[in-house]
Amino acid sequence: MALELANYELKAKEAIQAFWGNREKAKQKQIETGVIDQGERAGVTSGKNMDGFISLIIDLVEANGLAHAQIHRNKSVVTLPGYFRPTKQWDLLVINNNRLIAAIELKSQVGPSFGNNFNNRTEEAIGTAHDLWTAYRENAFGEQPRPFVGWLMVVEDAPESRRSVRDKSPHFPVFPDFQGASYLQRYDILCQKLVREQLYTSAAILTSPRTAVNTGAFEGISELTGLKTFVTTFAGHIAVEAARE
Repeated sequence: MALELANYELKAKEAIQAFWGNREKAKQKQIETGVIDQGERAGVTSGKNMDGFISLIIDLVEANGLAHAQIHRNKSVVTLPGYFRPTKQWDLLVINNNRLIAAIELKSQVGPSFGNNFNNRTEEAIGTAHDLWTAYRENAFGEQPRPFVGWLMVVEDAPESRRSVRDKSPHFPVFPDFQGASYLQRYDILCQKLVREQLYTSAAILTSPRTAVNTGAFEGISELTGLKTFVTTFAGHIAVEAARE
């Protein structure tokens, strides 16, 4: 049985348009109400920027045989137990027959500041995955097959994110793949290593300029971290779970 990819390319373009559009709406609303966050934070406080990708994931679940599964996206029901901390809220959970089928994080970053945010995102991604898999090892979710654990991020395609970055490490050299790499390249390296180290089943990085509010334009950086790989891996996992029933 072939996998159903739910017309993901078109839906991803719509998700990108919504991503940029919702950011602008959030900024405008703050201007109108007179309560304005500093810098780019004004565009992220609405909490709706990645909803288009949540809709795509839901479509993939339904199209690949688990239309009856419980798909949780509200804050009150996306909490999982951790090992190093009591709980962690995810962006989306898929649960079927009391089994955790998938846990997914959806992130974004826009300029002008990329440096500190890149480090924060990296530490968060690694820590979240390590905590979940340790909890899984300790049977926090009961006896069950490994869930799909996904990480998808949209990063602004801008001169600052494409510019080569120099690092200072006075005592020991930085790994060669990071030397001179832009922030977009560093996110690609991060996602590749997250998958190779089996911290995430799939990790994707999408780049998109602000003008994509009109076009929905986005690009991947490498095959391993592209949207198609993320979508097909996830769809395959859902299809396998459906076949168990």
